[in-house]
Formats: sequence, C-alpha cells, structure tokens
Amino acid sequence: MSISPFRIDVSDAVLDDLRARLARTRFTDRSGDQPWQGGVDPDYLRDLVSYWRDGFDWRAREAELNAYPHNLALVGGRKLHFLHVRAARPAGTPAPMPLLLSHGWPSSFVEMLPLVDRLTDPTRPGGAFDVVVPSLPGFGFSEVPDEPVTRALLARTLHELMTDVLGYERYGAFGGDVGGVVTGWLGALYPEQVAGIHLIHPPFPANFDARPLSAAEQAYLDAEAAYDETDGGYSAIMGTRPDTLAAALADSPAGLAAWLVDKYRDWSDNRGDLANSIDRDTLLTIITLYWATGTIGSSFRQYADFAHNTPRPMIDVPAAFTVSTEPSQANFPREIAERACTDIRHWSEPGRGGHFMPLEEPDLLADEMRRFFSSLRRS
Repeated sequence: MSISPFRIDVSDAVLDDLRARLARTRFTDRSGDQPWQGGVDPDYLRDLVSYWRDGFDWRAREAELNAYPHNLALVGGRKLHFLHVRAARPAGTPAPMPLLLSHGWPSSFVEMLPLVDRLTDPTRPGGAFDVVVPSLPGFGFSEVPDEPVTRALLARTLHELMTDVLGYERYGAFGGDVGGVVTGWLGALYPEQVAGIHLIHPPFPANFDARPLSAAEQAYLDAEAAYDETDGGYSAIMGTRPDTLAAALADSPAGLAAWLVDKYRDWSDNRGDLANSIDRDTLLTIITLYWATGTIGSSFRQYADFAHNTPRPMIDVPAAFTVSTEPSQANFPREIAERACTDIRHWSEPGRGGHFMPLEEPDLLADEMRRFFSSLRRS
C-alpha cells in the first residue's frame, strides 16, 4: 500500500478566523463559590483564551511537530495519519522492535511525542525501538470510517497499518484510554503478531462470571460507580447527543477549550493546578489541532457507536501495566486485570502520573516500557 509523506500546514485564514472568534468570546460567571466547582473556572478560561489569541505561537509549534516524519496511507479505504520514527540501527545489530503507541480521548498523537524521543534513543537502557504513532480514525488528520467505530474496527485498522502498510511481522503495542482498549483488542485478536501490550488503564473482562467478586473487586466497582455519578456526564452526552454538542464546540474555540480542559485537569495528576502536569503550550497545541481539523465531532464517534461493540476475547499475549493515579483508577485490583489477561508480566503502581501519563511522566513510563518490551525481543 502506498504511503505519502505529510506536513501539517494550517492556513493563515484558519488561524485568522480562530483569533477573531477568540476575540469575540462571551464568558460566563462562576456557578459556585469555589473555582472549578462547576467545571472549568471562568477566570482560568479567560486567561487561556487571552494567551491563545495573543501569546500562543502556533507556527512555532507546527514547526516542532513537522520535525517528526508524518505520513498518510489508505487503510480500510480511509486516510490514516501516522508518525513512523525509525531508531538508529548500528551495523550488525538486529532490527529494532516496532512499537505502536495509541492515544485516547480527549487527546491526539501529540501526547505520545515525549515517548517517541525516549524510545527511539539507542543510548538508553533496553535499546531503541521503531515507533509508530497513529491519529486514531476520526481524530486529527485521520478520516472517520463509514461503518460504526468499534474497538474491534480500530484494532483491525491499526493492525493493518502495522502489517500490511508498514510490513512488520511482529510488534508491541501501548495505549491509554480508548487507545489502551484498542491495544487490548490487538493483543486478543492478533496474538501471533502482537508480541505484548503495555497499558496504563488495566482492562475489564468480557464478564465477571468466572468466579465470585473478591472484596477488593467489589469495593473498586462500587467506587467506580460512585465516581461515574460525578464524572460521567461528558460521556453520556457524547454518546447520546454527539451532533448537538459538536455543533457548539465546532463553532466556539473557547467552548472547545473548556470541554477539553475540564478533562485534562480532572484526569491528570496535577495537584490542583493543570500547569503542574501539562504545560499551556502543549495543551493549546492539542486543542488547536482539534479546531483546525474540525474533528471534535468525529472524535465522539467511538462514544456514539459504543452499542455496536461486542465482548472482547481473552488477552493471551504478555501484558504489562503502569497504573495511572487518576480517580477512576484508584485502588484498581490486579484481580480484575487477571480476569482479562492470562499472562501479566509486570504490574506497577508508581503513585504518580495520570490519564495523560506519556505527557506527565514520560521518563517513568518510557523506562517501564523499555524494560518490558526489551524482554520480548527475539534474538
């Protein structure tokens, strides 16, 4: 299959329109007594919008992104965007093991760039890896499929990229959030080609029928249900009214920023200040990509099409977990992951790093990934 080099080039017209819309933003008042009590704090949003309009240098960030090798390929009849970064290969050494890194929502390929730099470095312990970072279908520069966007379809798409398009016979896979779920599907569907999987969000089994719940499992499931009562509104509306929400967010950059920032702050390990985990320029790079590509609505498809998913088979390939600290993962019992995976090789609870761990704790995560995947290399 043909691969076309690609460069990010947002037009001046799009950027001028963005700044004009930001200048006309109408802000709301805070609904509660405390900042962030009712979602994104209006004072924070005012400051972010002002910086986005007058201080953020998209062209500089665009140049930094274009320093990586971007590509487009037709996969399943639709354009798929991906980075393919090959590690240096000294003469006489085996080919580097390829790794597929998959982002989730509300993220983009940008989240994985700190891992790319660390995993392709041959001077680090464990050696170097070839790294492939796709934009999931419906995100960024990847087109959305015509059929329902299920986890199995996303896994099939990424496996086709790694094998049919790039020609790899065997690869490892990492992911978080939706990308992590898809990574689990890759391990379940393609055990002959997937050497192993590494996740920051451990998987659930297809069902809990195999044995009674342990006390730790029941406590976690109860806590998760209670947390969803306070946090689940975003997924409910994206799953049931995606077009209504997308109409608002595709028209208002400030609204788009508020919708995304709410989750970046809630889910990252930031100790009350988002700047402690993700810098403002990185955050605005991701938000600007959503705006410039007009893909916030298509990023909802995996929520809107959720009912089309089928139960995932058991994951039999070697698995490693570096569990995030975000509220939904608090006290996640290994027993639940053992119901979904037959071969857990590594389990780590580092106590730092949230939903966006590749951005928040890239050294920690890259070290764990190198140790795990290097153990799966074939001589």
